[in-house]
Amino acid sequence: MQINDTVAIVTGGASGLGEGAVEHFIAHGGRVAIFDLNAGKGEALAEKHKGKAIFAKVNVSDEASVTAGIAATKEAFGAVHVLVNCAGIPGKIGRIVSKKGPMPLDDFRKVIDINLIGTFNVGRLAAAEMLKNEPLETGERGVIINISSLAGIEGQMGQICYAASKAGVIGMMLPMVRDLSQFGVRVLTVAPGLFETPMGAGAPPEVKDMLIATLEFPRRMGQPSEFAALVGHLVENAYMNGELIRIDAGTRAPPR
Repeated sequence: MQINDTVAIVTGGASGLGEGAVEHFIAHGGRVAIFDLNAGKGEALAEKHKGKAIFAKVNVSDEASVTAGIAATKEAFGAVHVLVNCAGIPGKIGRIVSKKGPMPLDDFRKVIDINLIGTFNVGRLAAAEMLKNEPLETGERGVIINISSLAGIEGQMGQICYAASKAGVIGMMLPMVRDLSQFGVRVLTVAPGLFETPMGAGAPPEVKDMLIATLEFPRRMGQPSEFAALVGHLVENAYMNGELIRIDAGTRAPPR
């Protein structure tokens, strides 16, 4: 599926990896609906690309909110061809049991609600719209790219909430592929490592230096544009389906 003339929804599209994907799609002739809770950044990005992007304030874990966002997308651009599910939160760092006792259940539930249930929620509703598309010559009707994390494969100490949510995103992929392939909708998962994003920027310099030291090559944080280039390739390569792709400079996360 060529990006040119397609319509993409990017959740978490107002900043970080999502913003990188938005910029890439528009640069290659696509139109984008930016789903995010940050109205200031989202509206500014949509205004920057007026006519090629819209912003919808969307809570990915809320059905009515996502439904309204998809309706706005269809009103503006007429269809949904691509979904890139970037929205997510890191959650609290902490062990399952610490000196304060067991981790509060609400800390775990909040991360699962946004990162896992939110990914499923937007995925199911966007997929329903993709099935309405006429198939291309390739037979494709749509592409869904869910964003997991290195933590979903090699979760570190203190990452139990985030790691569980991102492992769940990986676990959803194959059933989604098997559910949707007969309709010409492909599903893929990308697992980024250390990237220059607002989430990564919040880490103390000494923590970032320690993480960078674990990388193989290149020993630096990844750029959103590098992530976006991978996502763009996955959209355009019709033979890619049901794959988990790491983008992490060859690193393997240490235990802590």
